[in-house]
Amino acid sequence: MSISASLVKELREKTGAGFMDCKAALQECEGDAEKAVDYLRKKGLSAAAKRAGRQASEGVVGSYIHMGGKIGVIVEVNCETDFVARTDDFQELVADLAMQVAAARPLFVRREEVPADLLEKEREIYKAQALESGKPENVVDRIVDGKIDKFYQQVCLEEQEYIRESGTKVLDHVKGLAGKLGENIKINRFARFEVGEGQEKNQSC
Repeated sequence: MSISASLVKELREKTGAGFMDCKAALQECEGDAEKAVDYLRKKGLSAAAKRAGRQASEGVVGSYIHMGGKIGVIVEVNCETDFVARTDDFQELVADLAMQVAAARPLFVRREEVPADLLEKEREIYKAQALESGKPENVVDRIVDGKIDKFYQQVCLEEQEYIRESGTKVLDHVKGLAGKLGENIKINRFARFEVGEGQEKNQSC
């Protein structure tokens, strides 16, 4: 199939792999960029995969206050050097991620942090819903897996759609910036505060 130069360029920015390697990966994966990223990683051709193993102990703690002080967010994003931490691109990423947390209300940074008991509870609910709707048993597991993926997209920051780039996951944007800056970049943690959250409000008559 024909692969556009812009698609190859986008994959190169995400992975740091060579032009011909990116083009071959996209052809092998029929133009699916996400599958092409995994393909390159498996082949050991992704610079992003190699960077991911390097220690990221520098970085920035950013904050965002929204709605007249009703919502506040603190987020820590790490990189390898203080030089990169002070770049405009990195600072903008941290600020945007803080806004993302304020707007999209994630509960975890990445899917590996989701507790097993919570996942099992969600799976049970989705399975019961599928069976209740009359879906045949042989497709129920596929339906449940699809719903679990959507659950990750709701509760995990890395899996959410990036507020600045429609159709792009937060993690893919972070990988792209890591490729551009040449360093491992990692979202370490965040905290989100909302006034009155977790408290019962008085009911007026």
